[in-house]
Amino acid sequence: MKIIRRIFEYAYLLIALVLFEGVYATWNEDRNNAYMLLAFAFAAIGMYVFKKIMRNRASK
Repeated sequence: MKIIRRIFEYAYLLIALVLFEGVYATWNEDRNNAYMLLAFAFAAIGMYVFKKIMRNRASK
């Protein structure tokens, strides 16, 4: 179960990486869409940090 939680934790980083690539690809074409993807990317990083902190607290 701990391995699955850690996999999902790193999946948030992978999602953020894909979203940052989407921001890079659409920045000059559709700025509003790029801002939305950027917000979701930062939310994914925030979820990664939150999950990591909560996992560390639960293991103590």
